[in-house]
Amino acid sequence: MQKNYTKNLSVLLLGTLFISTSGVLGRYIAMPAEAIILCRAFLAAIFIYIFCRVQKISFKINSAKDKRSFLMGGFLMGAHWVTYFYALKLSNVALAMLSIYTYPIITVFIEPFFSKKKVDRIHILMAILVLVGVYNLIPEFSIENTYLQGILLGILSAFFYALRNLMVKEDVKKYNGSMLMFYQMVIISVLLLPTLFFSDYSNIESQLPWLLLVALLTTAIGHTLMVNSLQYFSATTASIISSVQPIFGIIIAFIFVNEIPSSSTFIGGSLILLTVIIESVRSKK
Repeated sequence: MQKNYTKNLSVLLLGTLFISTSGVLGRYIAMPAEAIILCRAFLAAIFIYIFCRVQKISFKINSAKDKRSFLMGGFLMGAHWVTYFYALKLSNVALAMLSIYTYPIITVFIEPFFSKKKVDRIHILMAILVLVGVYNLIPEFSIENTYLQGILLGILSAFFYALRNLMVKEDVKKYNGSMLMFYQMVIISVLLLPTLFFSDYSNIESQLPWLLLVALLTTAIGHTLMVNSLQYFSATTASIISSVQPIFGIIIAFIFVNEIPSSSTFIGGSLILLTVIIESVRSKK
């Protein structure tokens, strides 16, 4: 039991670490957000398809209801990515990543609509702690600059992500996580195909190494590990534990793009990390 818990928690945190690379990679890739997402989803679909074939994972969807769920999950994931990448372009890695980490708070309050589970008061307290942590991490901004737009898009992205995770939570009980991610990548690719006619793909060749990295490391591996972890943790628990993602993202941004965090970033990050530790201990019990 102890070994299984440690393994499952390690997989969740590893997936979170890989997903954290999206912030820096999103800043590196010199393409419009919708173009990045289409390339990311298409390439990730290829990687995941190959993995599923090697592992002999079935692609069969059992019912029309599940097909609708897959379609909605793919749409929400795509909406999450597009709004998140625009938040990155309008602000910076720390601000964009931290604004989407209102999603544990959103998850706490909307999960009861997807299950019979009641809102746990300790989760409300931890959600508030995460919110205070995020507030401390956000730099000073005014309505006149793009930071506010980035924050609002980040929060909207958080809402889409919370809804998607809650829908996947039901699907992952019946289907393999890699298979779920494959269909979501295909759906996102199809939905964004029209961008081929109006977005700028002229420098795709020079950006291909970064696109391959975000497709394989961040998406195919990171998000698949995250989806698989939903078999062992509730959506609320998984979201609170994965609140360590902004910390990972800020460290990676400091190393690779020299974004130096302020003292308030360290205070806010400590509060977020505290909620991760508390929820890790509680979920183990």
